[in-house]
Amino acid sequence: QVQLVESGGGLVQAGGSLRLSCVASTRTFSSYIMGWFRQAPGKEREFLATISRFGGTVNYLDSVKDRFTISRDNAKNTLYLQMNSLKPGDTAVYYCAASSVVSTTTTVRAQDYRYWGQGTQVTVSS
Repeated sequence: QVQLVESGGGLVQAGGSLRLSCVASTRTFSSYIMGWFRQAPGKEREFLATISRFGGTVNYLDSVKDRFTISRDNAKNTLYLQMNSLKPGDTAVYYCAASSVVSTTTTVRAQDYRYWGQGTQVTVSS
């Protein structure tokens, strides 16, 4: 069982930045593909970014790839999401997730992620 705890959300003005963190309670953090998702009120959960086990490969949702950066520090069991140039449309609950799928280096599919954090709220005001 892996527990994931996100932090770093909050209220920010449009154009601002936030850095989300996700700490994993596992000694085998580097064995997991990691990802960030978000869910806005009334909308389905949406993939944002994924990173391979040692950080060599990343993939992003097209609409965030020039503004968001996913990274990880395996020594600290921590996943990050740097978010710049935030827009009101980025308002959502942000989740980190861990996948043990072995057939790929990254995955954008929510169903491939076994463990999820509780989420952190990001609100962007106009």
